Amino acid sequence: MDDRITIIEGPPPVFEPVQDGWALSLSESPHLPMTVLTRLRTFNGPALVERCYRRWNIREPIHLHYRNDLGMEERAPIVAARALDTADGHMLLLWISVDPRNVHVDLDTGDQGGRDQ
Repeated sequence: MDDRITIIEGPPPVFEPVQDGWALSLSESPHLPMTVLTRLRTFNGPALVERCYRRWNIREPIHLHYRNDLGMEERAPIVAARALDTADGHMLLLWISVDPRNVHVDLDTGDQGGRDQ
C-alpha cells in the first residue's frame, strides 16, 4: 500500500528527540504532538521518500507502521523523510509525530560517570 511504510522485521524503531529548529516547527499545533526521528535501514530509500512525497503532494497522510516493544502494532504519521546512501547501504530518516504520552524517548544527559559532582 502506498499510504504507509511498514517495518517488516527487526526490533521496534528507536526514537530520538528532535533538536533541529526546522523539525521542531513540524509539531506546532493545538494538541501538542512530539516530533521524533527514527533511522531505518532499507533496500531502496529514495523510493520510500518518493512514496511520501506522492502522498503529501495530494495532501494525504502517510504513516509508519511498526510493532512496539510489546509486539503490538502501532502507527504514526510521517511528517518528513530523507534517504541517505551510506557505506552499509540505504538509510531512511523519518521524522514522525507521536503522542508524548505513548512513546519512550531516551535522553543522553552527557553524564558518563554516573557520579554526583
